[in-house]
Amino acid sequence: MTSLSVTTLVLPAADPGPENPLPPLVKPAPVQQVANLAELPADLAEGLSYGRLDTVLPYRLQDGYTRSRTETELPALVLENDRLRATVLPSLGGRLYSLWHKASGRELLYRNPVFQPANLALRDAWFAGGVEWNLGSTGHTAQTCAPMFAGRVEGPGGTPVLRLWEWERTRDLPYQLDFSLPEGSDFLLVGVRVRNPHAHAVPVYWWSNIAVTREPETRVLAPAAEAWHYGYGGRLDRVAVPGELTYPARAEAAADYFFELTGDTPRWIAAVDGRGDGLLQASTRRLRGRKLFVWGESAGGRRWQEWLAPGAPGYLEIQAGLARTQLEHLRLDAGESWDWLEAYGPVSADPAVVHGPDWAAATGSVQSAVPVLDEPHREWLKVADLPPESLLHQGSGWGALEVHRTMAVLPGTPFPAAAMGPEQEQWRALLDGRPPSGSPSEVPPPTLVGAAWADLLEHAPENWLTWYHRGVARWAAGDHGGARSAWHASLAAAENPWALRNLAVASADRRAAAELSERALRLVPDLLPLAVEAITAQLDADLPERAAALLEAWQGELSGRLLFLTARTRLALGDTAGARAIFEAGFEVPNIREGETSLSDTWAAVATTPLPARYDFRMAPP
Repeated sequence: MTSLSVTTLVLPAADPGPENPLPPLVKPAPVQQVANLAELPADLAEGLSYGRLDTVLPYRLQDGYTRSRTETELPALVLENDRLRATVLPSLGGRLYSLWHKASGRELLYRNPVFQPANLALRDAWFAGGVEWNLGSTGHTAQTCAPMFAGRVEGPGGTPVLRLWEWERTRDLPYQLDFSLPEGSDFLLVGVRVRNPHAHAVPVYWWSNIAVTREPETRVLAPAAEAWHYGYGGRLDRVAVPGELTYPARAEAAADYFFELTGDTPRWIAAVDGRGDGLLQASTRRLRGRKLFVWGESAGGRRWQEWLAPGAPGYLEIQAGLARTQLEHLRLDAGESWDWLEAYGPVSADPAVVHGPDWAAATGSVQSAVPVLDEPHREWLKVADLPPESLLHQGSGWGALEVHRTMAVLPGTPFPAAAMGPEQEQWRALLDGRPPSGSPSEVPPPTLVGAAWADLLEHAPENWLTWYHRGVARWAAGDHGGARSAWHASLAAAENPWALRNLAVASADRRAAAELSERALRLVPDLLPLAVEAITAQLDADLPERAAALLEAWQGELSGRLLFLTARTRLALGDTAGARAIFEAGFEVPNIREGETSLSDTWAAVATTPLPARYDFRMAPP
């Protein structure tokens, strides 16, 4: 008998900390940048050029976490039958945290023993392990460390279905995931639906990111003879699949392999250990792409794995997505929705065959276990619109605000008005013609940047906050000149640090940016994210004396990113020994960015000895 229960998961967990109140006007440079577009097939090159986001607005960054962990209870939902037990974390993007196969006594996923955010997602905070559901734009979703609604739906024959749903805000798309475990089934079924309720097309990106334990003899298999390889050196190249690349533990450096599944090829990917046992993921045809990601065995790759899961064994990621590669976006037309069914379960193959030199035989030994999903997909669609019988977890209020504005009808995914809270209050008032209001010394509410909200702001009564929000919305729409004008008008209405800071980010003049950011910091001297930006701006403008003065004036703890900036400041002032002393004393930057080489670059400037392993986060070999 299948059951659905509400419980908690106790883990050593880092406090996510507060959201960064400064709007993310500029997205960090993507880790994956393809320079050889002209060499690629036309459809692939077009997909790589279409739909990219310049910012994650209206979201704020989640960069307030630390590396300190304490035992913490996390909300969890457990769906199980006599064969499998699936644990889902609704407060963390609906992450499928664990999939335990009872018959074999095996954990099928990589089950991270800690919750430790690190800077890999579109909003910064991301954590390794389980299955992550990525909607939005290339990268780890803005929802990955955010709550989702969860409810119970009665499935076929009364079997419970666990439904999760939310409103993805960079694309303004509602989506749902329906988890089901038929009685006696060895496969967890996950129905996914993404809707476009708008009168215009929207670029869409989806990848299910599956972490599995990496052992020395783990092999990854997919029904493909070729793959597109990205080695974090700027090129996307077609390579043959059979061989060493299918054994992740043999990889020297971080790499992506996008398997070329063509025509009527079944949609699946698997990872098996030396005994031939492992995880199989399959789907209906819409989910075309399959990918292998490895951190590699370089010092940087090993450091990243230890950073993400301290004290745990290594892992790899197998992934499934809508497009051929993870670097593309597809067009979802106005009023349309896409749906598909995924299956997750155990696979056991003859180790002599699955690890043998005959690639067709190896993949065939797994493909015989791939479930047929067309009929289960049709059965799921019969309940996809049913309303949840009960609410098991509360999501955000943003979907409710959009439904309130548009009167959208979204069967199966209710966004109750009661979910709206203080963050949505001023925007509800704007719908009634009342302008945003607040003190210039207080953090403004997050700015909504969609076209409808931007239009409302342009016609709202003017005050410093209206002009501030207009600037953010204009910037998100690509009107950078109009954004600067709006922030200047905000300052004319009332001196405020928020418009000053945005003007600093928007300025191409490094000296002007340094002066503006310092002015902003003087108005809110205890705001850590602004202090980091202001000190960095002084160094970028070749003003190390000003950076040193701001560090001296800082009243909070000098650790993490600020301690690293202290080392950079000493180096810029000519105190190489002082900069090196900070490295030798030891420090950690909790939000070191994936692909960031600032630590290794600074070490190279202060020392002639090899880079200590604790500071080596390089994705590519030096």
